[in-house]
Amino acid sequence: MFSRQLSQLQAVWTWTMRADVSLYPATGFHCRTFCSSTTTSESEIYKRKLFLWFSHLPREEKQFGGYFSPETMHVDPLILERKAEETGGLLSSLLQTQIPSSPSVTVEQLFEPTDAGNEGRGLNVLLYGSVGTGKSTMVRKLVLDWCSGTTLTHFKLLVPFSCEDLSQMSKVASLRDLVGRKYLHLRKHPLLSGEGNQARDVLFLFNGMEKMNLDFHIGSTELCSDPNEALPPNVVVVNLLRKYLLPEASILVTTRMSALDRIPQKYVSRYAQIFGFNDPDRQRAYFTSRLLQQSRESAQYHEAQALIELLYLNLRRESQLAAACFLPSYCWLTCATLHFLHFTDANAPIRTLTGIHTSFLRLNFGGEVLGTGTGTNVPIQEHQSSLMLYIVRTVGKLAFDGVTYKRTSFSEKELEQWIGGKTKTDEELRQLVMFRTDVLDFFLAPCVESGKNLPEALNEGDQRRYVFTVPAMQEYLAALYVVLGENKSALEKLTSQVSVAIGQASEDVNALINIFSKLIPLRIFAIFNLLKLFPKLYEKISSYNKGSIARKMAAELFRTEDSYNEDVLDQMEQSLLGVHGPQPKQYSEDKPFELYPIFMGGLLHYGNRVLLQQVGCSIQSTTVAQITHVLRKYLVRELSKPQPPEELMDLLLLLFEFQNPRLTAEVVATIRAIPLANIRMTSLKCFILSSVLSCTPASLQFNSLGPESCVVLRDLLLDPTSCIRSLQLCDNPLLDAGVSTLLEALPANESLTHLSLMHTGLGDQMALELAESLQKNTGLQELNVAYNNIGDSAALALVDACREHPNIHTVHLYLNPLSDVGKQSLYVRGVPKSQGGSGRRVKVLASVTEGSEISEDWHPILSVIRQNASSWDRQRLKQQLKIFLRDLESGRQQQHFWKRLPFRRVEKGVRQTLQMLEKADPPTGHSK
Repeated sequence: MFSRQLSQLQAVWTWTMRADVSLYPATGFHCRTFCSSTTTSESEIYKRKLFLWFSHLPREEKQFGGYFSPETMHVDPLILERKAEETGGLLSSLLQTQIPSSPSVTVEQLFEPTDAGNEGRGLNVLLYGSVGTGKSTMVRKLVLDWCSGTTLTHFKLLVPFSCEDLSQMSKVASLRDLVGRKYLHLRKHPLLSGEGNQARDVLFLFNGMEKMNLDFHIGSTELCSDPNEALPPNVVVVNLLRKYLLPEASILVTTRMSALDRIPQKYVSRYAQIFGFNDPDRQRAYFTSRLLQQSRESAQYHEAQALIELLYLNLRRESQLAAACFLPSYCWLTCATLHFLHFTDANAPIRTLTGIHTSFLRLNFGGEVLGTGTGTNVPIQEHQSSLMLYIVRTVGKLAFDGVTYKRTSFSEKELEQWIGGKTKTDEELRQLVMFRTDVLDFFLAPCVESGKNLPEALNEGDQRRYVFTVPAMQEYLAALYVVLGENKSALEKLTSQVSVAIGQASEDVNALINIFSKLIPLRIFAIFNLLKLFPKLYEKISSYNKGSIARKMAAELFRTEDSYNEDVLDQMEQSLLGVHGPQPKQYSEDKPFELYPIFMGGLLHYGNRVLLQQVGCSIQSTTVAQITHVLRKYLVRELSKPQPPEELMDLLLLLFEFQNPRLTAEVVATIRAIPLANIRMTSLKCFILSSVLSCTPASLQFNSLGPESCVVLRDLLLDPTSCIRSLQLCDNPLLDAGVSTLLEALPANESLTHLSLMHTGLGDQMALELAESLQKNTGLQELNVAYNNIGDSAALALVDACREHPNIHTVHLYLNPLSDVGKQSLYVRGVPKSQGGSGRRVKVLASVTEGSEISEDWHPILSVIRQNASSWDRQRLKQQLKIFLRDLESGRQQQHFWKRLPFRRVEKGVRQTLQMLEKADPPTGHSK
């Protein structure tokens, strides 16, 4: 579970008690004795509402099915009591890996009476740990257990606060006002009055104390013992910890390791450090609560059991995964990834690998900032920068260097170089210390090999090596580093700064002119107009940078040396479940980073960009448009070459992660075949294939379907349950034999509305049979028989049949060998032959003209020719285009001067298409 599910806790601790209970989902809520409708005391109402609020699950948990409650999914992390002297030196430590062998304690044990001789005073317990160890999750479970009466029952009142909320309050308030503002029913609670020793039954809980700038100096923070006196929130908290205000009350404070010295040791009764899951059994319990309980009533139960067993075996081997799952946060990421790989539901909202990793970082670092730390008198809020952006610029830069040079492990010296090697100011040094103490070991862990740390197996003189906690995180952060543009050249950064400076100064044009006039003559300044020159220069360089990102994505996706690796999804599964049986044969000694370009594509998706915006990492829409424009070109170019099945599967995953239907349709349209014979097709891969293909028009074009294929299509159309509405068979050599078989289904089929037989080798005889079959059909609305071998007589018979048909409104006949007289006849037959006909006209598309008028569908006809120019017989197309020009010339001569302009416009389009064909290389294969 997450160390800090910030999105949930922010909502919980900022909602007021005025909200109606019915607004909150009772997920995981089971009525107990305190929920009795006859219980009306304010304390019991407070418990009931508090339980409902803290039972609320963030939306990211819904991907697990929502079948469990916070009570059933919680696994207690390892908590060790520490002595005050054991907390020293933490600020200078790097990647804490040693765990004392002391017995684990519970939070309830931490509030047992001590022998310190402080009778009559409450305990101050400080619980600390780095990111991801489970502090906030433990807080939530503690509140739920207190509400249900299963822990800390000797406290009659538990009051939780978010230190982030308190740090953002600008108005002064008394302790009772702070409590009443968050919890209305406690506004006049007697335990908070300060009278007698009633406060001994109260437990205050302050979560995330590092968010507050507490100052215990008497000269800076005045003393206060009155719960009704209005003071700044940080002063109220300091006096509670001093035991000057409500000294009988107990306090639990959670904080990061870097903020331990914010509270002097004399004001802390007990220290406790939270470590996460230190053994495979705790990890297995977590995975069981996530993967097994949600499948208990489904057919997936046995598959979930098998997954847990494989996970447990991998953890018992003391693999790198076991080191990662030391942090509950990475246990969540492992479960989310496995749920995606094995339990993706087509009926559920679309989820992607990029989305899972983005949500993971948002839940851990959403709203987190990197303040100045200890030793400054400046409020933390005045010196803040996005913590996630700091991570990208440091750890992300390290990840990018590793991906660039195919490296997964790093020495301590390299970490020193990349993580803060260029700090200059005291503030930067303080931020670096905080980052290294709290965050660095969230992303990096000692490398594990054969169950041992590498230092024990390395030769003398070698250094300990560190790797990313999970391999996918290195590729994700490297992708984010690139997409955010953090790998800009010096020239790009300079032009960016100049552009911003000019943009700001341009608000005062006179001031700008005065600046430049001192450097260059006004005459030259007026000629070159530097106001416009620099922004355009920057835009050009920036556009080139976005293009290089797209080229890098395509190059990484289609790396020749990675072509024989297993597809990305199989690689991810093996990294989580281990490899059982013979090791897969690898054709490259280097580590393949095939998730890297896929993550770059996924980061461009709008949903992921919204989540990244919440952690202070902004990807502009213009950047996405520029990258997409170049990426489309490079993907199409690479797909013109034969690709191994594994590479095609990775391409499908990239398009799925991108979630851009237009780009997907344009890229897939260039693929003639998707051979996946060597791919282990899982349900997820089938879902991805279906999702990608759904972005393209429903079509069976360009598949080399012969006459025998029509037998299957005929049987499919004759099926009473068939719901096929559109059948696109363009560019398949069906010939007369295949079309004859297909026509057997036409009279009985009722679902088909659009039928395309364009470029299928249809001749006069089959056109006549088609006309006869239409007399027994009532469902068709549009018929396309363009680019075949249909002459005048057969075309006229077919058009007559379409006009007699009750629903057909359009028939395509262009690019057939029709004479001028034949085309003219097609347009003048406006009335059906039989008296019982519908009396309506049918649109006939035979040329860019209709008699002496321009056809309103001339543009779609030219578009079809342009789209298929590379695969159709160029000589025949050129001949047809010349016929179109002749038709236009003839029609134009029959018009008055003012009606000739539209003909000129169409002529221009035809000539441009003809020039495109003449410039193209001659076809290398046979003509179609």
